[in-house]
Amino acid sequence: MPDFHAILNAFLLALTPEFFIITVWATTLGIIIGMMPGLTATMGLALLTTLTFQMESFQAITALLGLYVGAIYGGSRTAIILNMPGTPASAATSLDGYPLARQSRGREALGLATIGSLLGTLVGVTLLLFTAPVLADYALNFGSYEFFWLALFGIVVSGRLTAPDDPIKGWIAGFLGLILAMVGQEQVFAYPRYSYGVQDLTGGISLIPAMVGAFGFVEILSSISDSKTPEIAKNKGRLLPHGRDILKNAGTIGRSGVAGTLMGLIPGVGEDIGAWVSYAIAKRLSRAKELFGKGSTEGLIAAETGNSAAVPGAIIPVLTLAIPGSAPSAVLLAALVVHGVQPGPLIMLTSADMVYGVVAAITLSAIVMTVVGVLLTTPLLMMLRIPRERLLPIIFVLCVVGSFAIASRPFDIWTMLAFGVLGFVLRQMKFPMAPLVLGLVLGEILDKNFRRGLILSEGSIEPFFTRPVSAVLAFATLLSIFMLVLPWLKRARREV
Repeated sequence: MPDFHAILNAFLLALTPEFFIITVWATTLGIIIGMMPGLTATMGLALLTTLTFQMESFQAITALLGLYVGAIYGGSRTAIILNMPGTPASAATSLDGYPLARQSRGREALGLATIGSLLGTLVGVTLLLFTAPVLADYALNFGSYEFFWLALFGIVVSGRLTAPDDPIKGWIAGFLGLILAMVGQEQVFAYPRYSYGVQDLTGGISLIPAMVGAFGFVEILSSISDSKTPEIAKNKGRLLPHGRDILKNAGTIGRSGVAGTLMGLIPGVGEDIGAWVSYAIAKRLSRAKELFGKGSTEGLIAAETGNSAAVPGAIIPVLTLAIPGSAPSAVLLAALVVHGVQPGPLIMLTSADMVYGVVAAITLSAIVMTVVGVLLTTPLLMMLRIPRERLLPIIFVLCVVGSFAIASRPFDIWTMLAFGVLGFVLRQMKFPMAPLVLGLVLGEILDKNFRRGLILSEGSIEPFFTRPVSAVLAFATLLSIFMLVLPWLKRARREV
């Protein structure tokens, strides 16, 4: 059970003027970043991480969590008003938010999205509070064999869910990330692999420059290649929804909150899949299915509740397993390590206060997000009128400075540029980026635990399949692959 005395102390600390001010400016910055197409939550976290090196650890984590919560919510602004999601997590929001805005119900849609985000975050935080300690205790039974299969399962599931139309592309992107993670000194004998005599490559590929390139610079290239300029839609009507509207959708909010949190738990799936799954469940159970995609308030609430609930859901495996649940949480994992926090099964023993501090910081960020989102709706929407030609150079400078500031290595700038070009090419070919980044994050975990497991078993692979948890994870991984391959085999048999 959670330590409620420690939780109270965490909330009291988060409410002190110093931490409250950090939460306010970080959440507001997150909203601004989220509502700017091209400034994703992942890129915002990557850039902010480079600016928090001199901050105390909990101050830095508070700022990053505030930006994370705000950015996922902020993406709904452009999704509703411009039909242009500010973040991938808000793509489902645009399906019903933009039609509502075109019906001169833009302010109503913005208000529903705000309340849905608040309630979704609170549902996710509640599950985080009660799930993280239990999962941490259970994770103490995990060994090298289990962590190997967990990393591989994350790649397989992420590839399948982030590219539902063509999962093979998702798997290719994920395994490409695993291959890139092998660059540098291996974990056992420190032998350099795939460095080809380049000294900078012996230390491996730095995660944050790679993420800044894959999610930041690639957006610059995509914006340059797309000359279409969206038009501002109308923004009229009531901002805050009536209480009866919230009560009428209470079931949708509860289901979407739980579904979003569960999607966040799956490594590499993230907030966008949480939104889509929540939206699909709401549509299936709705009595007005015909309104979905044409301006359904139920669909809008489901999408926003789902993507916001996935934020604390994605943080659960970060804290307890040191495995990110989404691309932004991968940056958060790197930031935790940089600031001296060691996530993993022992975190409830070594850093329990940090876990409860994360709960308090997310909760306070959700409240600040709601207040700022309501009060500054009109001023924030004015920022959408900034010409893209002026915005893109600023983003590029931030990408370069953020990549260089980590280790003051020019090579990190080249890494950022290379991943930006690679990401742009993959995006043009409809490859998802989330599995690529997840593969880069999980590659070290997979490689280290595979080699360690072989050493412990004296070269035998039997324990990878015979230990109970390993057997379950191996079966789940192979079943996921088989369920995809089976239709192809049947189709090939019919053709023959």
